[in-house]
Amino acid sequence: MKSITVFCGSSFGTEEIYKEQAVLLGQTLAKENIKLIYGGANVGLMGAVADGVLNAGGEAIGVLPDFLRSKEIAHLGLTELIFVESMHERKTKMNDLCEGVIALPGGFGTLEELFEMLTWAQLGLHKKPIAILNINGFYDSLIELTKTMVEKGLLKDVNQKMLLVSDNIDDLLNQMKNYTAPTVGKWIEKKEL
Repeated sequence: MKSITVFCGSSFGTEEIYKEQAVLLGQTLAKENIKLIYGGANVGLMGAVADGVLNAGGEAIGVLPDFLRSKEIAHLGLTELIFVESMHERKTKMNDLCEGVIALPGGFGTLEELFEMLTWAQLGLHKKPIAILNINGFYDSLIELTKTMVEKGLLKDVNQKMLLVSDNIDDLLNQMKNYTAPTVGKWIEKKEL
């Protein structure tokens, strides 16, 4: 695996461990010679993961929509900073540049990005591993919700299992490196319920 997209918050959140793990993830990616692809900002957990990579001698590529350029949040120390027209173009570019995805704690934007990548995988548009670094149980309730989707017949178990989860960076990267995408279709037949 040569490149991973990281989706995460543009804020630090309430727990110091979020920032600590973001920096550690960045350092680990650099050590593993895995290029970081991320949203291009210098703020919050986004800036922390990028700084972790850069301070450890790794490569960090940011993808930032033009409308955020004027907000002065662009990380100017990146290996490369790519400007795009829209949020959708940003996700498409980040997908094009990566071989896998990790979500750290974040808000609506992080969830939207994570679920779009999962949806694309479910539809067979890519076969990349998609993972959550579940820092301090941040995503526990979301993971439970995905299990409820399976129980209620709205999501196939095999598709729910596409979402790799760990609270340990090395374990998560190992899961991603050994990931095999499902080969079944997304749609649930009445007889499967």
